[in-house]
Amino acid sequence: MAQYRIDWLSPDDPPPVATVPAAGDSPFLLIGDHAGIAVPARLGSLGVSAADMARHIACDIGVRGLGEALARMLGAAFIHQSYSRLVIDCNRDPRSPEAIPAVSDGTLIPGNQAIAPDEAAARIAAIHNPYQDAIKQAIAPDKAMGNARVLVSLHSFTPIMQGFERPWEIGVLHGGGDERFAIAMLDVLQARGGIVVGDNEPYRMDGTDHTVPRHAFATAMPYVEIEVRQDLIGDPAGQDRWAGIIAEALTAAFSRI
Repeated sequence: MAQYRIDWLSPDDPPPVATVPAAGDSPFLLIGDHAGIAVPARLGSLGVSAADMARHIACDIGVRGLGEALARMLGAAFIHQSYSRLVIDCNRDPRSPEAIPAVSDGTLIPGNQAIAPDEAAARIAAIHNPYQDAIKQAIAPDKAMGNARVLVSLHSFTPIMQGFERPWEIGVLHGGGDERFAIAMLDVLQARGGIVVGDNEPYRMDGTDHTVPRHAFATAMPYVEIEVRQDLIGDPAGQDRWAGIIAEALTAAFSRI
């Protein structure tokens, strides 16, 4: 069993993992690597301004609400991280320098400068490990029974990055492992019409991704990583609208595999 440093978190800090339990026998497991915005009390503000903490560098804006809406619509479990990606990025290999970013999209993160190995290990043990273990435990019964539940990783992206306006409204990321479901999802969304769909845009699934490869690739678990533009899911109405679009597409894609 993984060793956690829950004592590193204070009694007033939220648990590292939040879960909306499944309300039915859904074939989907929803996850949100960057849904959280909390910072442990011992780290203060990480030296980051409130304005910067409200930006995409701190969390995937809108993903928590999107995931909760999707969970309601699908009767699926939604496992998401409680803490900001600036504390530790749970979609990065914990050994990577990107796991505890010193700079994010040009913004210096003072609380992440010259992190001692013991401090990095404590963040990994208290936050990264419990999140990854929760996903592993949720998947384990399906593997034991031979079922092929689909891992659905939810992310969001900023409308403008480094001066470049991103036209996509939703992106489907894939690359490695069993891509059949992701490709089916892409086909369904493209055939729907009326929305701008990116195929591995605005990001590609590559060596920087950690969660989906860790849990889905080795066992050929069907998966899809979804990116939704943040200005479209910044409020409950937008989150419900896009949850409806995604739920419909997930269901249609599942019927094809």
